Amino acid sequence: MAQQLSGKRYAQAIFDLALENGQAEQWGEDLAVVAEVFEDPEFTALLKHADVPAANKLAATASVLAGINPLVRNLVDLLVSKNSVGSIAGVYSGYGELLDRHLGRQRVEITTAVPLESAETDRISSFVNGLINNEVVLTTMVDESIIGGLVIQIGDRLLDGSTKARLDGLRNRLHTEIAASA
Repeated sequence: MAQQLSGKRYAQAIFDLALENGQAEQWGEDLAVVAEVFEDPEFTALLKHADVPAANKLAATASVLAGINPLVRNLVDLLVSKNSVGSIAGVYSGYGELLDRHLGRQRVEITTAVPLESAETDRISSFVNGLINNEVVLTTMVDESIIGGLVIQIGDRLLDGSTKARLDGLRNRLHTEIAASA
């Protein structure tokens, strides 16, 4: 939780810097590269290892992230030197949320029991766009356990139109009615 909170703070700070420099989208792309590099368990293990000197850790990040904006790399170097490499994912996630809000777009996750056709995806995207009046960035997932229907996650809002949710609701009502009549 502490790493997530500090990640959001760093994300806000670097986002403000990116806006001042007129490079918010470019820095978002750079942070995506950083997040991808830090997903490598061997690389992060090297950076977290207590016996590896800080200079070697910084040299490793400098060589791997050579094409990244120097200010973004400064943030990475700061996190590495503070032994806070676990915050990188939170920084990337928080920055993405800030960038989306700034650009007027909303990430939406759709879960269905079967893969969607492109026409269905377009229809759902249009529906959600009408609900939230923002550009919709749609991600689809398949989860056969929902049986049918779909689940729409918009930020912290959940619209559950799945067959599983309806069956669970019916089961709960039946249990309540049976308990009340007994």
